[in-house]
Parts: sequence; structure tokens; C-alpha cells
Amino acid sequence: MKDRSVKGFPDIISFAYWCRKSNIEKKRDESRSRTAYFDERIGRGLTFHIAPSNIPVNFAFSLAFGLLAGNACIVRVPSKPFEQTGVICRAIEDVLPEHPEIAKRCAVVTYPVDDEVTGAFSLVSDARLIWGGDSTIASVRRLPSKPRCVDILFSDRYSVALMDGRAMKDIGDEDLSRLAEGFYNDTYLMDQNACSSPQMIYWLHDVPESRDRFWAAVRESAARRYVLQPQIAMDKYVQLCEDVLDAVAGGEVRFDGLLTVVDVLSTPDDICGLRGKGGYFYQQVVSDLNEIEPFVTERFQTLLYFGVEASDIRDFVLKKKLRGIDRIVPVGHAMDIDIVWDGYDLVAELSRIVDVR
Repeated sequence: MKDRSVKGFPDIISFAYWCRKSNIEKKRDESRSRTAYFDERIGRGLTFHIAPSNIPVNFAFSLAFGLLAGNACIVRVPSKPFEQTGVICRAIEDVLPEHPEIAKRCAVVTYPVDDEVTGAFSLVSDARLIWGGDSTIASVRRLPSKPRCVDILFSDRYSVALMDGRAMKDIGDEDLSRLAEGFYNDTYLMDQNACSSPQMIYWLHDVPESRDRFWAAVRESAARRYVLQPQIAMDKYVQLCEDVLDAVAGGEVRFDGLLTVVDVLSTPDDICGLRGKGGYFYQQVVSDLNEIEPFVTERFQTLLYFGVEASDIRDFVLKKKLRGIDRIVPVGHAMDIDIVWDGYDLVAELSRIVDVR
């Protein structure tokens, strides 16, 4: 947090805020209350982490999860250079001499895709955390590993948002601006590449004026902060043409360089194919949550909400025994990665119980 260069990287600031001592102690207490036999757990041993290529700071969270569960960690960061990686690694190097026991348990490495190297790490690992696309996961899982090696897989996921039109109508201008800023952080900061970035926006208790007001605020936020790349603009235009030809897009389409909003006319059986980037969103009006149920698959990760009770959504997911929706969080918190992620309690998954009777 004292590094001046960090100010240009909100993702580093978020990680720095998350890993401060008081928050780690809070997470320990939460895990103690949630995890069975907390005091009788020990790390599994050596963990091998393959970080995703599209979220620069993810490797640092993965490293922290492995250490908090009591393990040694080899973390492969993408060969694609990210400035965030260098900033965080320099900070780690600065403090490791003060903690020699931790230093012996940490290795952050980078190398081009190479099955021989990845296979060598896999053979000595007691757990593998694989973040990436389905093809990456499939290729790593084919590599031999220890018989008791635990694989924790973070595959391609899909996220949506549920917005209440009546609540949007009643919100004040300042609160609307903050909501739009939060939505911007959920989506534009990573060009919607994060699995937790919402692609489909469902409107409950629809008020057309509320939708227009919300999207106008989002566009205003994007106009202040987002730098639109020419290739992204072209990709969005091509995608819109394809959506029209495929009869996905209908009604009035809001399109410009910064923001594209498509009213979904015909919902495909698998809506996970409806994906945008750089400010390209799909929206649909629903009368209740039951209309969403048929489309929820195991690929659904996060449901963001505004104006709806989180407990009502939770009860719906549990009652219907939905195969997807692992996270239910307010708009503005899509990127808040934590120890419980993708339906996993990572401290529990990366540790074992020493059973004493």
C-alpha cells in the first residue's frame, strides 16, 4: 500500500486490503466457525497452482489460500507479462527474509506452456489448483499425479445479475451513481473476462424508465474511466450483427462504442453462450425467479443482485436444488475473491483432518 505505483492498479489495492493482518485474523475466525475440526487440520503438503492468464492478481490470492491452509506452494504465473505480477512479487521478496519458514514454502515461477515442466510439478504435488479455461484444465488433468492428489478446478463459469426495476426507480441520483460505479468495477475493469462478471441482466418488476436510467449511469461511469480499444469496438459490432442474424437480439438495441445492451428476443437453451466484452450486455425481463431456473446449469457461478433480498435468492437456490449459482453478492462485489470461492471452502479443501478419538 506504500508503493506509489500501486495507485494505478485497483486490483493490487484490493489484494493489499484483503491480506492485511486484521482481515486474515477475521477470516481465520470465520473458518474456525464454519469448518469442522478446525484445530485438528493440517496442510496437505505441496500445492501446485496454475494461475489464469486473464486476471493478473489471481496468483497472489491463490498463493495466500495455499499458505493459509498450511501448505507449501508452487505458483505458476502466466508467461504474459503483467505489471501487477512484478509489483506484488517485489513486495513478497521484501518481506520474506523476515519469515524464513514461509520463504522455504513459496515459489512463484513462470514458463511457457510445457507439459514436461507442468508434469514434473504435478508428480510431486499433494493438491493442484487449476485456474483457467476448460481446455487448460483438461490438458493438466491428463498429466499423472499422486494417487491422493486433490484437484481443485476453476473452470469456465457464467454469471448474471438480478435487478429490481421498482427499487431502481426509487433510488436517488447519488446512490445510482455509486451503483453504476460498482457495476463498472464488476464488468469493465476486466473487460468482462472474469467468470464473476455478469453477462445477462435480469430485470424483476420491470420499469422501462428504470432500465434506461441505470444504463445511462453505467455509460457515464464508463465514459469517465474506460479506454475503448479499436479491436474491442469492432468485436462488439460483429457480435451484435451475429446476435441479430441468430434472432437473439430483438426490440430496441442500445449500441455505441462504450455500451451495448441487447434485449434478448429468443433465449437459447444454453445461455452461457451469450457473452460480451468491453461493455456488451444482454438483458431480459422476468416476472419471478422461476423463469430463470430452466437456464441455470453447473456453469453458473455468481448472481449479483440489487433491490432483491439475498435471503430470498438463497432460499430459491436451495429449495430448487440448482446445480449452479455458488455466489450471491450485491452489485459492486463480483470481484471480491475470498476463501470460499466457486463453491469451495479452500481452507477445508487444501487441508486434511487429523482424527483423534
